[in-house]
Amino acid sequence: MSYIEIIIKNVIFLLCPLSLYLLYTIYKKNLSLDEKDLGFEVAVISSLYFILRFSTKSYQNYPILLFDIPLLLCYYKKRTALAIFISLILITYQTIILDINPFFLALEYSCYLIIYSIFSKKRLKPINVVNNFIIIKSFTLSLSVFLFINPTEAFSNNIVYIFTIIITIYFVTNIIISIFVKGEKIIELRCDLEKIEKEKELRSSLFKVTHEIKNPIAVCKGYLDMLDINDNKKVRKYIPIVKNEITRTLILMNDFLDYTKIKIEKEEMDIIMLLEDLECYLKDLFRKNKIKIEFNIPDEDVYINADYNRLKQVFINILKNAIEAKDEKKAENKITISLEHNSEEIKIIVEDNGIGMDENTLNKVSEMFFTTKEKGSGLGISLSKEIIEQQGGELLYNSVKSKGTKVTLTLPKTTNMS
Repeated sequence: MSYIEIIIKNVIFLLCPLSLYLLYTIYKKNLSLDEKDLGFEVAVISSLYFILRFSTKSYQNYPILLFDIPLLLCYYKKRTALAIFISLILITYQTIILDINPFFLALEYSCYLIIYSIFSKKRLKPINVVNNFIIIKSFTLSLSVFLFINPTEAFSNNIVYIFTIIITIYFVTNIIISIFVKGEKIIELRCDLEKIEKEKELRSSLFKVTHEIKNPIAVCKGYLDMLDINDNKKVRKYIPIVKNEITRTLILMNDFLDYTKIKIEKEEMDIIMLLEDLECYLKDLFRKNKIKIEFNIPDEDVYINADYNRLKQVFINILKNAIEAKDEKKAENKITISLEHNSEEIKIIVEDNGIGMDENTLNKVSEMFFTTKEKGSGLGISLSKEIIEQQGGELLYNSVKSKGTKVTLTLPKTTNMS
């Protein structure tokens, strides 16, 4: 086995426990400081044990002195107590195995501790401490080689050996430190991404609250604008609608207080009844906006297992968008609501002849925060899609620029209860 192969083998023994520690800290990103310290200590001691116990000890009467690298990592990570413990192990090991004078070794490792203490007080970067340790190691290794390790060997051979060991220690230590730095950056990046996701979720929830509260308030405003206190018929008709919208607003606010996903409370309901309710509910608003509304729905009961209030919320959002998409250039603006059903599912189709959407807008219409409106939040369609999907359905948009938009809402059907 060549000298380079022996060095690589020793480096692998060093890197394995440290790499496992780094991967573990990256995977378990929420580790406490005590857990990280314990993991590092176990990794460093394991690296030291492997290189002392299983690695190749020497090559052509020259020892492979890479066991100081765990010590340098301890000083780099500011683990003074662990560094002192490892120093004692290394002094004992080199005294017994390499027959180096223990007083000389004690002086060497004391110098490391003194230099570390001085540099720590000056608050220099840890990497500068490591580099200065390499300088000290160069001097002490030279003395060890010529006085204790191989004093009878040729001068040139000793110099080549010293140079090889120092270069190896320097590069391996800096590579390990570089890996540690990148690992810490990965952990910080993941933590930052989690914070961004949480902020995005919070912002999304707040936007949803704002958007969905705006709809019932807009309905209330529309009916209050049309309300004539001297017309008892309108008062009796509009006030209950306004009260219902206020109640729906309170329900929406309660649902979003915990910033979780929309809550769906399914029950057996007649979808025809909901559509008829919408027809009566929005008739005056369509009249105010000069839009003709047509309901092509069968005269029968069609039951589904769904959330009545949530579906109503979706339809109001779809119809509100249809109203806002009316084409002022056309002689007549029209919205048609149709219902198709079979034994397994129902389809509610909402078509308008408004301004429509181009292909690019249509492809992005369901994306959160995408909007073409000056004051839009970009959440109405994505929220409606989420509500429908949570009820086992599907919401599809088709549109042609200047011709109009078609919205198809599909829901699973339940047994007729009549």
